[in-house]
Amino acid sequence: MHKGKELSLNIRFCILSVLAVSLISVTITALLLTRYYGQKQYQTIGNICNGIIEARPDSRLLLAEVLKEHKEAPDMAAENNILPAFGYQPADFWDPSYISLFSGIGFAAGALLFILALWYRHKKELSRIKALTHYLGKVNTGAQGLLLETADDEYSRLQDEIYKTVTSLYQTRDEALKAKNNFADNLFNIAHQLKTPITAISLSNQMMLEHPSGIYPKQIKQQLHRLTRFEETLLLLSRIDAGTLVLERKEVDLFTVLTLAADHLQELFRQAKVSIDIPEMGAVSVMADLEWTMEAVINLFKNCMEHTPKLKTVHGTYEQNPLYAQILIWDEGPGFDKEDIPHLFERFYRGKNAKEGGIGIGLPLAKAIIEMQNGVISAGNTAEHHACFEIRIYSH
Repeated sequence: MHKGKELSLNIRFCILSVLAVSLISVTITALLLTRYYGQKQYQTIGNICNGIIEARPDSRLLLAEVLKEHKEAPDMAAENNILPAFGYQPADFWDPSYISLFSGIGFAAGALLFILALWYRHKKELSRIKALTHYLGKVNTGAQGLLLETADDEYSRLQDEIYKTVTSLYQTRDEALKAKNNFADNLFNIAHQLKTPITAISLSNQMMLEHPSGIYPKQIKQQLHRLTRFEETLLLLSRIDAGTLVLERKEVDLFTVLTLAADHLQELFRQAKVSIDIPEMGAVSVMADLEWTMEAVINLFKNCMEHTPKLKTVHGTYEQNPLYAQILIWDEGPGFDKEDIPHLFERFYRGKNAKEGGIGIGLPLAKAIIEMQNGVISAGNTAEHHACFEIRIYSH
């Protein structure tokens, strides 16, 4: 509705401008043409008089009557015109008062319309500037959800750029607030994750001093290993966030990725009494970093292993279509809780069935690595209600 209104106002301005210019042009043209034909008429009558005198020199007194009747005569030189001798001037043959009056009225009307159009235009410009200034004033006070009226004039581009800039600033502010909140949450989670092993080390050290035993050094070593692994993962995530982790993407075979990841976890699978099944399904290659892709797959295999009952199996398959290569990893455990699925890849999130001692950054790390290689990762439950991870690495 506002756009139609602005368009109508611009049409009005154009109509007023055209009318004003037309009136002024017509008035000036009428004045020039009237003067021109007055001069022609004056010259013509002069030629007529010269012709009469040459024919009958004694007819000079009758010329005043003949002047009104004769219309046309051959052109003669202006210096031979006899009308000035009789006291005639060009103005004597056309009345400039009426022409000047109407021309003046027309010129004044055209000038008035033009001034009115300029005033109207100036008023609309001031209105648009005032609206933009008012909008920016509200933005500076923190008001949100304000939309400028849609218009169709020379300020439209400026309005669009202002709106884009304001929208971008809102988004930047929201992202900054979100990052600040995430930083506070991550700092709290990091402190919590550090507190647990440090407390365990402190207690083990105290117990070892009071009751020397071989078990306490082993417990301290386990907690130190946990701290080291936690530190390495945090440093890796910080490199990913900062964009300083460089991946060497080249053609790698998915069966090789899955088997190498399984080999790294062979001892853990043996201790958990869980088997792993990776059938060979042909050659499927993707452009990826072998080591880091394998790191992501290791985290997924490990998560499935930790939730798979003894003597059960973790499965890994792969396939390819024209759009992407797909990896499926699933277990034979109880599956994900429905409330946990939307949060599985959030940092430091631990589901209801999370294994004791977990940190909650393995899955977020896997997600970050896959997404850096033009891929996506998702989690859900199979038709048999087992936990399942799906990786898609796109060709383009």
